[in-house]
Amino acid sequence: MRNWRKNLVFVSIILFAATIIGRLIYIQIFSHQYWQALAQGQQKFFETHQGERGKIFFQNGEPLAINRNFDLVYLSPKEIEKTEETAQILSLVLDLDYNPPAAQQGSNTYDLILEKIKKDSLYELIKKKLTEEEIDNLKKLNLPGIYLGTELGRYYPFESMAAQVIGFLGGDDKGQYGIEGYYDELLRGKERFLEKEKGPGGYLINGFTPSIENGTDLVLTLDYNIQFLAEKLLERAFENLDIKEGQIIVIEPNSGKILALVNFPNFNPNQYSKVDNIEIFQNGAIQKVFEPGSAFKPITMAAAINEGKITPQTTYIDEGIVKIGGYTIYNYDGGVWGKRSMTEVLEKSINTGAVFVEKQIDHEIFRNYIKAFGIFEPTGIDLQEEIFSQNKEFNKGYEINFATASFGQGIEMTPIQLARAYCVIANGGKLIKPYLVDYNPSSHPEEERQVISQKTASQLTAMLVSVVENGFAKRAKIPGYYIAGKTGTAQVPEKGTYSPDKTWQSFVGFAPAFNPQFLILVKLDNPKTRDASASAVPIFSELAKYIIDYWQIPPDYEIK
Repeated sequence: MRNWRKNLVFVSIILFAATIIGRLIYIQIFSHQYWQALAQGQQKFFETHQGERGKIFFQNGEPLAINRNFDLVYLSPKEIEKTEETAQILSLVLDLDYNPPAAQQGSNTYDLILEKIKKDSLYELIKKKLTEEEIDNLKKLNLPGIYLGTELGRYYPFESMAAQVIGFLGGDDKGQYGIEGYYDELLRGKERFLEKEKGPGGYLINGFTPSIENGTDLVLTLDYNIQFLAEKLLERAFENLDIKEGQIIVIEPNSGKILALVNFPNFNPNQYSKVDNIEIFQNGAIQKVFEPGSAFKPITMAAAINEGKITPQTTYIDEGIVKIGGYTIYNYDGGVWGKRSMTEVLEKSINTGAVFVEKQIDHEIFRNYIKAFGIFEPTGIDLQEEIFSQNKEFNKGYEINFATASFGQGIEMTPIQLARAYCVIANGGKLIKPYLVDYNPSSHPEEERQVISQKTASQLTAMLVSVVENGFAKRAKIPGYYIAGKTGTAQVPEKGTYSPDKTWQSFVGFAPAFNPQFLILVKLDNPKTRDASASAVPIFSELAKYIIDYWQIPPDYEIK
């Protein structure tokens, strides 16, 4: 009994050792897989990597959208001692475009930077895309906790050029508007989760990064030189004619390939966050409707000629007015033209003549032709959020609706719809699908429907040539070439009636008329001229002459 204390201690040690050995046996043998997985979970981690976004090019190879490294400034809140002073300095040095939420409206740059400094974090981004001046100032200040870095971002080398066509990459790294929006999934680099592993000291022992799949590069159908001149022409129209807005479309009528698509005003996608009115992001060629006025008369003629109800030589007597119910329709400027042929109706742009033509066919047949020309449906162009009008007022089917629609009032469409309708006349009667991405099979038309016969298209082409040679569009003439086209000057609906002093003025033409290589639509919002012959037509003529010389298109006849 004298050694019981020693024996107790010995037994306790034996039991303790047995417990530890048993626990080790359990961990290493019976729970081996569990603890191995736990250890691996602590050593291994995952990082997200994404391939670069695809680039966008003009058909000539000039880059419209690329990726480049941008300088940025960030802060580490825990390293900043003088919070108020640092926030004050940064607010003076940096030009920040903050749009605080409603709850923070009234906050200034200082308050917002101070809020970031006070956060319990290791990293707070302050600004991307620093200017050279901002970088120099930050380097000179050398503020504690303030760091410069770089980040890959989207850059548009030509700035505002083709801005509404391209769109931009938003702050959430998603394409917005235009090509960036429509082809976002194709352009976006593929995202992958990469497994990495740390050693016992926390050092990276497996940093291998497998190849990342970048987004697809896109080559557009846009021609840099044609796009450039068209944009300059609209800028000049703003300076000389005080237009509010304007669009120019240049398209190959046989294929649907868009060579230029221009909007005025435009914006710089590199600085989209500075835009006050987001309406400027809209592409007016595909997202705004208008009434084309007399530019629609050839569509009315096409329906009646194709139905065999009239010919270009058919005549009627114009008395200057047409009464329909309680309404009276007048000619432009109140003109009275007497006996005139259908060709002269287009030459002189006679409203009552268009009404006469529409009356020669059934109203429903007229409506069906308008539908066949693609006016009641989107064109399918590969741009984000194309719209089209249901034309609910016209489709009510009143007599007056059909009468006014015959000369392009009371019926609305987008510029791209009107351009496509004229392509039907230019290409021998087929409705094509316009497209902007050159090599993507989904952009090309799957099928083309015949809207009018080739004979009807040829007759209309000859009539439109006569409009340029003998009618109101003489300023569209280009020596040595036959040009086909039609003007349109339409009143603008306003508060349930038509504005007495606002107009849409347009011209659609193609050349060479009997073997068309290109078609141009020029549409101007409220230019300070009486009609399209003095506004849209000269713009068409200058651009068409440039393309003819640029492509070295052989002349139709010798100049005497």
